[in-house]
Amino acid sequence: MKAAVFHENGGPEVIAVDDMPTPSPRPGEARIRVEASSMNHLDLWMRRGLPIEIPMPHIGGSDIAGTVDAVGGGVDESWVGKRVLVDPSLNYDWYRLARLPYGHAPALEIIGEHTQGGFAEFAVAPAANLVELPEDVSPVTAAAAGLVGVTAWHGLFSRGGLRAGHRVLITGASGGVSTMAVQYAKAAGAEVFAITSSPDLVRRVRALGADHVFDRTATNWPKEVFLATGRRGVDVCLDSVGEAIWPNLLRALAVGGRLVSFGATSGANGAVDIRLLFWRQLTVMGSTMGTPDEFRDAMQLVFNGTVVPPVHEVVPLEDTRRAHELLEAGAVFGKIVVEPQGAAE
Repeated sequence: MKAAVFHENGGPEVIAVDDMPTPSPRPGEARIRVEASSMNHLDLWMRRGLPIEIPMPHIGGSDIAGTVDAVGGGVDESWVGKRVLVDPSLNYDWYRLARLPYGHAPALEIIGEHTQGGFAEFAVAPAANLVELPEDVSPVTAAAAGLVGVTAWHGLFSRGGLRAGHRVLITGASGGVSTMAVQYAKAAGAEVFAITSSPDLVRRVRALGADHVFDRTATNWPKEVFLATGRRGVDVCLDSVGEAIWPNLLRALAVGGRLVSFGATSGANGAVDIRLLFWRQLTVMGSTMGTPDEFRDAMQLVFNGTVVPPVHEVVPLEDTRRAHELLEAGAVFGKIVVEPQGAAE
């Protein structure tokens, strides 16, 4: 089969489309003829070189949508021929079991990071991770929604405790997770504040449903958020930017507010004014991916059309290197989706 792979870490130039062995499903697994797989920043980090062991040569792509064409032992054969989306999380129960006395479970892994992914004509995944696609949902839409949707859902609701009537601030609002978060928060009845970086992006984010959108390059957004909340601040902040804006995000929180971090694109060292932390009784927490049930809940709003993942561009497998270049340049609104072509038998 054809696959977009890298044999060594480096820049986008290490991505090449090569012939790779077509995987066979092991017991408990299904093989998917991949029709769409979307780019995530995780793909950039792996290509550059994370301090973890990944299979090499490596096929990225955590979001996989397509048609099941074979199953391994112990898997119901009725899956064959079904259109599916794959939950990218493996062993998510580790987060629960690790807190129990003497608890033990395999650590969280992600398809396309710790395993081979979907930037290929075929991919394998546990059958337990399959979600059947409704007939009216395209593989492109499904693949654009998966990882970013469950990440937004878990961060907003399970970690951030967002409810109807709450005020939420979403940073990096043109990104994949944040564009989904704006829509999930609005659907939940929250008042949505968002930060982005150009007049065009302000317009696009507002079209997703955000109530207040601020161009960080042209406004004093911390002051604007403060005034727009009636000098009260926001209840929840969902942040992927990190170091460059953490002091301002903490000041933007209302009494009892919660800062939920799922990324650190501007740097990993967030400064915290401890006096502000205790005086306003703030909470700072991390969030990663989401449970299998949360994945299905988040995707249901995509399947029924309530939430629509923005797709910046759809590219063929041969343009996967360019997809890396686009995402790395920061010129993407929503998601880039890769469509493998001419799958081999």
